[in-house]
Amino acid sequence: MNKNTERKSSASIWQIAKAVMFAFMGIRKKSDLEHDAATLTPAQVIIGGIIGAIIFVLGVMLVVRLVVS
Repeated sequence: MNKNTERKSSASIWQIAKAVMFAFMGIRKKSDLEHDAATLTPAQVIIGGIIGAIIFVLGVMLVVRLVVS
């Protein structure tokens, strides 16, 4: 198979979550970054980022409520 006929393998939810989590922290190995670029689609990354941001904000709100009360 040449490059043009290769199909992208679909990424698992865990791979998407890991990629988004490491992107939030700003750390990633070059080899993992290249693997993510080859397997993840932009839509998967955008949806994962939105879900990750919502979880982060809700987590911060929960911690603040627990500390304040």
